[in-house]
Amino acid sequence: MIRPLILGLVLLSASASAASLRIGLQEDTDVLDPAQGGTFVGRLVFAAICDKLVDIDPQLTIVPQLATGWEGGADGLSLTMRLRAGVRFQDGSPLDAAAVKANIDRYREDPVSKRKGELGPVAAVEQVDPLTVRFVLKQPYAPLLAVLSDRAGMMVAPSKFDAARNGNLVCAGPYRLIERVALDRIVVRRFEGYWNANAISLDEIVYKPIPDSGVRLVNLQAGALEIVERLAATDIPAVRADARLRFVETTALGYATLSINVAHGPRADTPLGRDPRVREALEAAIDRAALNQVVFNGAFVPSNQPLAPGSPYWDDARPVPPRDLARAKALLAAATGGHFGFTLTTPNNPTDMQVAQMIQAMAGEAGFDVKIEALEATTMLNNAYNGDYQAVLAFWSGRADPDANISIWLACDGFLNWGRYCDPTLDGLLGRAKATNVVAERQALYRAAAERYLDARPHLFLYHYKLLWGLSAKVAGFAPYPDGIIRPQGMRLN
Repeated sequence: MIRPLILGLVLLSASASAASLRIGLQEDTDVLDPAQGGTFVGRLVFAAICDKLVDIDPQLTIVPQLATGWEGGADGLSLTMRLRAGVRFQDGSPLDAAAVKANIDRYREDPVSKRKGELGPVAAVEQVDPLTVRFVLKQPYAPLLAVLSDRAGMMVAPSKFDAARNGNLVCAGPYRLIERVALDRIVVRRFEGYWNANAISLDEIVYKPIPDSGVRLVNLQAGALEIVERLAATDIPAVRADARLRFVETTALGYATLSINVAHGPRADTPLGRDPRVREALEAAIDRAALNQVVFNGAFVPSNQPLAPGSPYWDDARPVPPRDLARAKALLAAATGGHFGFTLTTPNNPTDMQVAQMIQAMAGEAGFDVKIEALEATTMLNNAYNGDYQAVLAFWSGRADPDANISIWLACDGFLNWGRYCDPTLDGLLGRAKATNVVAERQALYRAAAERYLDARPHLFLYHYKLLWGLSAKVAGFAPYPDGIIRPQGMRLN
């Protein structure tokens, strides 16, 4: 009975301007500040507001954006970047070497910044001339360019840093932030002074957080949205059958993981947090292949590692373990006497709820009493950062460099290390892997690292995504990227 009511409402709002693109998001963003941001949907909105020093192309090659070229020092301890001439921030101020230095220093030093770990190997940023900067490194750092292709490379107008702390963002991208109404909409409008103005055709983009995938589909079918991200796999046939719509997919860098609180506050003080045997029992109770078939119609890739199966850094000596209910029961009995209860926190969208319910049922057969706590996404994220959880179902959109898919969760200073897992030996392996560009050396180090975190199990990695979009047939110029980010350059409405 809900969908007809929602359909009536969206039809009232379906008369947007032909140059206004409306995108349905699976959840609302956190604060719109690249220094503080930690959500995937935040990155979707940043793509319209904030250009980066560099970007990736659909093949994951680093390409110029605000920087036009770069060279690494012969000793591996510097990176020199040439900046694009004539670029201005949305407040009219110039983007120059001083602005880049101010941004990187803010990301490295501001108490609110979550970019400190990503930029930890950067010792200083030097202004070589008005359009050249040099990153001086404490040690060789292979992921640096990949880091600068994401939030740490987004340039905010230095005079607006204080405003950005509160989400009033002014950047050097194609759209200005006009309005944000929490849980309802984010509106951005074309910046006429954008350096790459010829690539921008849309006057406005409206982002609408709609957690229910079925409601997002109804809005798309009704013409109240032109794009929905993370289309539910079960909705693919409906999109394909509608001549007014188009289905687009690509293999993702992103994955789902079950983060377990092992050392962050009083909620970690349980057998699940303290005892690796309980976490091993939980993993043995989970059937990843069944999760994929039931929830995702077999479209995703079962996985037990933060690096995708088939990638150069996947550890094939540790394949996805099959479900072993007898082992799960035996491990739990040895650790707790046979029964243990914990709370599994999940975003309150139907897909994640279904995943959580399947984990609840499978773990229940092994002796776990799992209570599901469904929260709005930003509330869930805030709780996780504060250690207010026992286990939480999380999504990581993935990055081109392997380090950014591992260290964020598992390094002692990882910015998403909510559960405060800390293994100095693991940190040493990850540090050595970041310090070399030799693929064979990095492979060996990441596999040695996997042996440690796969045995400790502070995370249970569940599956890698296929990125699924539903589009109105009116949308042209949409390019699918494996990071899932919707880039507005080249897009238009016919």
